[in-house]
Amino acid sequence: MQLGRRSLLLAAAAGTATATTAGAAPGRSDGPVVIGHRGAAGWRPEHTAPSYTYAVQTGADWIEPDLVPTKDHVLVVRHENEISRTTDVDRHPEFADRRTTKTVDGRPVTGWFTEDFTLAELKTLRAVERLPAVRNRNTVFDGRAEVMTFQEVVDLARRLSREHGRTVAVFPETKHPTYFRSIGLPLEPKLAAAIRRNRLGRRECVVQSFEPTSLLRMTGLGVPLWQALGTTGGPYDLPSTTYRDMMTPEGLRGIARYADWIGPDKSSLVGTSLVADAHAAGLRIGPYTFRAENQFLPERFRRGSGSNDFGDAFAEYALYYRMGVDAVVTDFPDLAVIARRG
Repeated sequence: MQLGRRSLLLAAAAGTATATTAGAAPGRSDGPVVIGHRGAAGWRPEHTAPSYTYAVQTGADWIEPDLVPTKDHVLVVRHENEISRTTDVDRHPEFADRRTTKTVDGRPVTGWFTEDFTLAELKTLRAVERLPAVRNRNTVFDGRAEVMTFQEVVDLARRLSREHGRTVAVFPETKHPTYFRSIGLPLEPKLAAAIRRNRLGRRECVVQSFEPTSLLRMTGLGVPLWQALGTTGGPYDLPSTTYRDMMTPEGLRGIARYADWIGPDKSSLVGTSLVADAHAAGLRIGPYTFRAENQFLPERFRRGSGSNDFGDAFAEYALYYRMGVDAVVTDFPDLAVIARRG
């Protein structure tokens, strides 16, 4: 497994430290950190001010903005740079000619892309529920919220911190960073500038990515780094490395040279020693993504007959809390907080 060696070489080439630079990441003494996945995506359209606000109101410790750039190189928050499923762009005839097909991370994608819009143009769009067939209740909020910039999320997190008397951290993810570098819109310099400009410290910001080289570009900022891990294949920027490799004890030791956390799919923890192995390597672990609907739960926790009926989400949280995870990434932070109370 070559990740550790390659990470060292990349870090040396970039002139960065290979050891973790931020020390212990923000945590809690009373249980795992609860991370609002795109806000409270189970209850509000994702990546919107109402979604982030509701997440914090119901107890989320961190809120997650996925970062993509605009044509004028402003970082905005969307799950993907293709926005036909998360905005009403298809209802704007003035943008009809911008529908196109691009190759993103090696696969063709058709739709409308943030990098083809200025921020002013994106601000004319409104957010919609990404999974209307699953979360029809959320469609009542369609058209009510605009696309946010990362700066607006930081400002919101700080306002909510003041209102609730606790520090709410932002948990930005660099999306498709290799692709965006290839088209002249790199994410990392803009994100690093925002972290410095806002003086975000280790209790206010944790940076995540599926691409190790993106994280290596973010060392030295004094904030924790989080290596996200998929279930199949490997990171796009390291084609000879697999996620399976990265989750071995050797792979985890390699990750620990530049990151503080790993974030695997929750299924990767079942029947494995991944939690113990991560802790042995000096890493914290926060699995994703916890949801309440039957189709996203293990069979034994499903209730009722419908795939979108709510199952026993509390039992699933309890299972992972007993495993010793340090955080959970969830669409329903309110349920995770209640489960944390026991």
